Amino acid sequence: MSAPHTFHPTVLREYDIRGIVGETLNPDDVRAVGQAFGSQLIAEGGASVAVGYDGRLSSPELEEAAVDGLQSTGLEVHRVGRGPTPMLSFAVHHLGLDAGLMITGSHNPPDYNGIKMTMLGRAFYGADIQDLGRRAEAGDFAVGEGTSQDSPVFDAYVARMIEDFDGGRDLNVAWDPGNGAAGEVIAALTELLPGRHTVINGEIDGLFPNHHPDPTVEKNLDQLKAVVAAEGCDLGLAFDGDGDRIGVVDGQGRVLWGDQILVILARPVLAELPGATVIADVKASRLFQDEVRRLGGEPLLWKTGHSHLKAKLKETGAPLAGEMSAHIFIKHGYYGYDDAVYAAVRLLSILAAGDESLADIRDSLPAYVNTPEIRFDCEEERKFAVIDEVGARLQGGEGYTVNAIDGVRVENDDGWWLLRASNTQAVLVARCESTDAAGLERLKETLREQLRLSGIEPPAF
Repeated sequence: MSAPHTFHPTVLREYDIRGIVGETLNPDDVRAVGQAFGSQLIAEGGASVAVGYDGRLSSPELEEAAVDGLQSTGLEVHRVGRGPTPMLSFAVHHLGLDAGLMITGSHNPPDYNGIKMTMLGRAFYGADIQDLGRRAEAGDFAVGEGTSQDSPVFDAYVARMIEDFDGGRDLNVAWDPGNGAAGEVIAALTELLPGRHTVINGEIDGLFPNHHPDPTVEKNLDQLKAVVAAEGCDLGLAFDGDGDRIGVVDGQGRVLWGDQILVILARPVLAELPGATVIADVKASRLFQDEVRRLGGEPLLWKTGHSHLKAKLKETGAPLAGEMSAHIFIKHGYYGYDDAVYAAVRLLSILAAGDESLADIRDSLPAYVNTPEIRFDCEEERKFAVIDEVGARLQGGEGYTVNAIDGVRVENDDGWWLLRASNTQAVLVARCESTDAAGLERLKETLREQLRLSGIEPPAF
């Protein structure tokens, strides 16, 4: 037994550990995470772990604390250095290790940092993270004489990225790592790829001086769109702060969202594996289901959250999965974790091998009208109850189907609407989609009615 440690109540999240450095998260917390995580790994028969860190100003100090905690449990610790989260995941496979721990604040503001983890081939989230907190509070830490060594994998990772590029026609591509942790990887990769490449915001800078590092917020793509227009690019590619989410704009500066990217990546996969399952989260457009079926695949909607999708991919053996937040998981020819750089290479391969531009492909996809994601406050103790109430009222009705795997997704001839509770905030999340404006309004009114029946005054949308 060692000295117990109690974490700030806000830092142990559903999918990761995350807090404000110096306020809710500090090196002692990260050291305790290392001790608890290492102890759990040893209890499950593991002996080795990779540790990486992103480009935030606080990350080097927190990485040292994590290594110290892990090493104190008796583990063999491999320090893979600075880079994107997918490079850490790659290191676990490449070096044949049992687990990985990444110091990263992902796409959060500069004063945040956190930890993402993987253990014995599984996503480490939810109850696993809560168990770390209980273990730390009890001081139930293994004690041993561990080792630490530098095990850089940067060159091997870049080589693995280029390995699966399938040549063809040269492309003109703009890249925006957003001053995030993928910047140096992108610089090295573009030196190896054929065609013309323009990289902006490639310097890793934990202050993110040019824009927030979240490519799913369209205003963060303004610089990239401007470069695509000025340079006459075929497409633009953007990345979040730790390089596990991708943003894509076509040659006309139009954004392609997560489900659109997913169905384009599915084309060669389903051509090779007809009938295979492709997974998306419940927020995905009907476009996803229609296109996957058209391509000869089996669409599966699953719970929102990258850890949920990663786990479902492993469970089903599906070759491909993706989330509206643009986490893309490719098991077909790769390792099955979310890697935005690898997804970019696969997308470029599809375009280089064909005659269509990305804009042409986007225009060929079915068009729907939809609301943006609507988020509104709901008390923590009520949010899941509201979902249960709505689901209970709708069960067994005629003229529609209900998918209750994550919230309530209702589909009918007009289209679909979704209501779910956020796993990380005291909010409800809604979205509606139809083939036309009149159908969309009917769906919105049905959703509003259900909210009112549960005592929630719906926001304007």
